[in-house]
Amino acid sequence: MGAFSETLEVAVPLPVPGTFTYGVPAGLEGKILPGMRVLVPFGRRRLSAWALGPGEQSGRGDLKAVLDAPDAEPLFPEAMIPFFRWTAAYYKQPLGEVIRTALPAGTRLFERTVYRLRPEALARLETEPLSAPEERIVGLLRRGEKTLAGLSRGVAEAGLRRHLAALERRGLLERSRRLAQGGGAPRLKPWVRALPGAAPQGLPPRQEEVFREIAREGEIALDELARRLPRAAAAVRALLRKGLVERFRRRLYRDPLGEPILPDRPPVLTPEQEAAVAALAAALGKGFAPFLLRGVTGSGKTEIYLRLAAAAVAAGFSVLVLVPEIALISQTERRFRARFGERIAVLHSRLAAGERFDQWCRVLRSEAPIALGVRSAVFAPLPRLGLIVVDEEHDPSYKQEGGVPYHARDLALVRGRDHGAVVVLGSATPSLESAYNAKRGKYTELVLTRRIEERPLPAVRVVDLRAMRGRRGPGRFIGEELRAALAETLGRGEQALVFLNRRGFAGFPVCAACGEALRCPRCEIALTLHRAERRYRCHYCGFERPAGEEACGSCGRREIRPLGLGTEKVEEALRALFPQARIARMDSDTTRAKGSLLALLRGLREKTIDVLVGTQMVAKGHDFPGITLVGVVCADLSLHFPDFRAGERTFQLLAQVAGRAGRGEQPGRVVLQTYNPEHVILQAACRQDYDAFYESEMGFRRELGYPPLSRIILLRISGPGKGEAERAARAVAGACLELRRREGGRFAAVEVLGPAEAPLARVAGRSRFQVLLKGADPGPLHRLAERCLARLPELGLPASVAAEVDVDPLFLL
Repeated sequence: MGAFSETLEVAVPLPVPGTFTYGVPAGLEGKILPGMRVLVPFGRRRLSAWALGPGEQSGRGDLKAVLDAPDAEPLFPEAMIPFFRWTAAYYKQPLGEVIRTALPAGTRLFERTVYRLRPEALARLETEPLSAPEERIVGLLRRGEKTLAGLSRGVAEAGLRRHLAALERRGLLERSRRLAQGGGAPRLKPWVRALPGAAPQGLPPRQEEVFREIAREGEIALDELARRLPRAAAAVRALLRKGLVERFRRRLYRDPLGEPILPDRPPVLTPEQEAAVAALAAALGKGFAPFLLRGVTGSGKTEIYLRLAAAAVAAGFSVLVLVPEIALISQTERRFRARFGERIAVLHSRLAAGERFDQWCRVLRSEAPIALGVRSAVFAPLPRLGLIVVDEEHDPSYKQEGGVPYHARDLALVRGRDHGAVVVLGSATPSLESAYNAKRGKYTELVLTRRIEERPLPAVRVVDLRAMRGRRGPGRFIGEELRAALAETLGRGEQALVFLNRRGFAGFPVCAACGEALRCPRCEIALTLHRAERRYRCHYCGFERPAGEEACGSCGRREIRPLGLGTEKVEEALRALFPQARIARMDSDTTRAKGSLLALLRGLREKTIDVLVGTQMVAKGHDFPGITLVGVVCADLSLHFPDFRAGERTFQLLAQVAGRAGRGEQPGRVVLQTYNPEHVILQAACRQDYDAFYESEMGFRRELGYPPLSRIILLRISGPGKGEAERAARAVAGACLELRRREGGRFAAVEVLGPAEAPLARVAGRSRFQVLLKGADPGPLHRLAERCLARLPELGLPASVAAEVDVDPLFLL
């Protein structure tokens, strides 16, 4: 420690509040820019952190020094730091955690231990007695330094660390700490070029041929040169020694985009599309302008995004396009690449770490003016951001669950405000929050009431499942009407989609002897049978156990019956009913492997799939022109969840999945099976009548004072035991109530609800309780939450108890 003339404000990637000030040593003064990574000491550790700018109190003698700054350029622009600070403050999260969430995986620095032979010990090794494991270690290290992982791959010894320590004590090897980076390190490719003024004379034929090729190209990648002229490597080395060429490295971007896409021809717009494009384009460059684009399914919202993006890029702006799930990336990417070629960058978590890092850098360096991605792409470092599109803005996937619980739609609006950009929220079934803001005049609403090419909305037929009670076999869940519709569709050579929002084979395995369900030991929730994998799996914590001759945990009998329904069982039933049909399934089980989702989408596009069975993944904005029939196996699964948003989610899901039918030349139809055919939510979804749904649902929300008429902050308290979690929850609720009483009228309008046991009372071995803060004015609500969180250390909660905060939660389970 010592006095520093330059200090640095740093954010560390740990759940600790605030930022920290470090001294900048003389060798790094003036070289660390905001947005760069730095290595700093933190307690007993050395951490990769992020530079934010000059720190306070220069000249202090008690500051620790920055250890290293490996970047040549920042990983994010300085202009994004206020956005990161706002996000951290609003969602009550540490700033370092927000930045870590924003940056692509693989960009964090870490230290690793490397081993190498001591140069002065090489001669001793010729005579030094070594054991067999030590000989293998020395043999590997003769090839160069190695990490512990690298040595363990070549030396399968249980006592590897012990052998290394013995060699180190004898002075034969040494270890050191090196900075390393995850899979996001840049990839550099070797190139060669002729030096200016090089005039070769009397070269051997091979060297002359290679030099002529290099001079003709000016500069060329070494692998390309070797492809054109086999055995060119030796000639290049000779030319390097003669000072005729020089070797250098150039950044190589890993390409995640796949096969080339042919350019498309923009279609003729409908009058409604023309009006929407005109209104949106007129707002570009004129300050923050939020729009809600509400259009029925198949009305051509994506074409509006494409036209608007072209106008924004032509005006010198960059464009951010968000879609809710990776399943939609392929379709949207194809549309944008057909229009904009390689001027787009793609950002999502299915990319390899290196691919995602490269795409991030392309955006950062203004090499791609359009960024397309899922929720994390809201942090893309786009310069001169002029347009943000949030497609399917109602989708709950935009809300991060776990980690920093941000909502990408809301952050898109904040970025739009900060940049003075146009923000387009598009959906056929907008969230109540967005529709409410449009009706209050906060957003400008644009409405598309017709499908393109005057295509009709699908006809919907409602089937009462109560009439099928008592039936056995597939007839219990695939009624005569749905079966007949499938047969007709297949007979015409058309495609069908069968929807059930529950994966697996059976969601309620139960003992036939005593009636006890087979439950997850960590969550007390019924396990789901995945019969193809012969596993029982918990969909909340990931617990698994083999499926076979398992015994009941209550009575010990081996009579487990796979009750309940899932997409796997539906797929099996359809294969039995239609053995000639080509049937596929799309859910998170079948799309886990890289490339599997693209293969399914390609099969639909190329019509090598006749029937697609799927969960909500198939309902989100996909455009499958060949699908003329949608069958909904059971429309009620999400309707009665213990969550005030259950009705809204059910309407959105059913209206969206119904909208997949009839998007091509042939009209579509929907067969919707339900136990509640008269329910107002289901009736509105069948008619695709958003206004009727809105009025009904808003009446319910108004009566209970729930969002969008108020805001909610959820405090979730969990612990290994129910008793200690409940006591901690009572202490947290008591602190909130005490603050509310003590401050008089300041927090009077904020309700404190709870503590209450969470609907999912135990997940992953932890009992869960909730405290809800609710209020119409976000100012007092957030201040009360901040004051309560600041008091948590004073409450003396056990170390085993965790308290989490979720601002604007979407799920209260």
